[in-house]
Amino acid sequence: MSQQLTSTAQHYIAGEWTDGDGDGDRTFESLNPATGEVLGEFRQGTDADVDAALAAADDAQQQWRALSYIDRAEYLWEIYHELRDRHQELGEIVTQECGKEISEGKADVAEAWHMVEWAAGNARHPHGDVVPSEIPAKDAYMRRKPRGIVGCITPWNFPVAIPFWHMAVALVEGNTVVWKPAEQTPWCGQIIAEMFDESGIPEGVFNMVQGFGDAGNAIVEDARVDTVLFTGSAEVGHKIAGKVGGEPGKLAACEMGGKNGIVITEEADLDIAVHSAIMSSFKTTGQRCVSSERLIVHADVYDEFKERFVEIAEGVKIGDPLEEDTFMGPVVDADQVEKFHKYNELAREEDANVLVDRAEPGAEELPDDGEDGFWVGPFAYEIEYDPELRCLQEEVFGPHVALVEYEGDVAEAIAIHNDVPYGLAGAIISEDYRQINAFRDHGEVGLGYANLPCIGAEVHLPFGGVKKSGNGYPSAREVIEAVTERTAFTLNNSKEIEMAQGLSADITTSQD
Repeated sequence: MSQQLTSTAQHYIAGEWTDGDGDGDRTFESLNPATGEVLGEFRQGTDADVDAALAAADDAQQQWRALSYIDRAEYLWEIYHELRDRHQELGEIVTQECGKEISEGKADVAEAWHMVEWAAGNARHPHGDVVPSEIPAKDAYMRRKPRGIVGCITPWNFPVAIPFWHMAVALVEGNTVVWKPAEQTPWCGQIIAEMFDESGIPEGVFNMVQGFGDAGNAIVEDARVDTVLFTGSAEVGHKIAGKVGGEPGKLAACEMGGKNGIVITEEADLDIAVHSAIMSSFKTTGQRCVSSERLIVHADVYDEFKERFVEIAEGVKIGDPLEEDTFMGPVVDADQVEKFHKYNELAREEDANVLVDRAEPGAEELPDDGEDGFWVGPFAYEIEYDPELRCLQEEVFGPHVALVEYEGDVAEAIAIHNDVPYGLAGAIISEDYRQINAFRDHGEVGLGYANLPCIGAEVHLPFGGVKKSGNGYPSAREVIEAVTERTAFTLNNSKEIEMAQGLSADITTSQD
């Protein structure tokens, strides 16, 4: 596809492009967050459109399930090659639609093909487990079977990568899919659907309905959906988990947000500490679920760390995200701008000492056509630790970061780190392996890092959190648990029946 949509884009249902139901006149636009320009117009899905997509997925499920793992994976290999061949083009489209700078746009596409490679390659790997039985004449093993229909709801900040984190494994494992992309990045959704269409995948196996939360809710609430995979806000994810949790036989794996922290101990290499903190706080303009919003720094190194961190934060380049030397692009939309400023004001109300205030970048920092874009910049402050402070407890999802000083040993820092309702990602910067291991063992996170930023997950590792950050891992190896049923199967090779645990197999009757 060219980098301009010239007509209203459609849903993809049952192997066909469609305007949807009779209410198909409803449309919405995708905007370039750097300029405010319209990138394209898209059909807004209805309950009827979701119903049609689920009917198609249901009709296709048995035929798709009957194929071998390897045959199912062959369709994904076509997409793998297209993602690689179109790396630069698709990276630019990601950047245009969600605003993150071009190296991140391209990395989003690379992450997608890594996930497809992992899922399709896994088709030729051993599946299931052989388990020894107590009885020599028995073979015991576990097999996996597809759950059926998987509903996927994905976010705007990784509009190519995360859909494949969800869908690649689900499809290879034999499920059919109904997917709703984020309403902020429907162009990326359109391109992914085109790839599936061009792969020749059987009709109904993959379906896409564009739209807003009502379309996503229709997927969640439909009884035909066996598993819901969701990545997004904690507010929405908890509603999904609560709804699905009350339906017997239905599962939800939800990866949500965080109030992530980096612990910088008195044994830290400050070059690594400052570099990791800048990357974690400001990369993607703070719009990663794993972005750091808290820097927990030991008193012995606090002043030097603060001085160095502030100097770099004051200078990181804001600008056109398509330019190679830009570090921070815009946030995704006006709502994110409003939320960011609201939390900056909250920090001031809670007696923060503001260290860096680039919250409203000057016109000289913006690209020539950026006056209608959604621009913010780094906002950093220091504040005395208090667990009652909302600015230390609530996720902002922007380049908003607090410096908190601590004294004592690493256990004190870990306690501060853990004292939030979230538990997604965190890092420790230290040259002392005992401190690192203490964080590894006691940090309440699903993703832990040492002497690294707390961003940068790789596709073959589980991705998810604890506490308010998630109830599952809708990605990589762990997503297999959510999209398959595991059956323990035991085969008797003897003409006699012998039971485990010494249970008698003798049948007695009243005549015995």
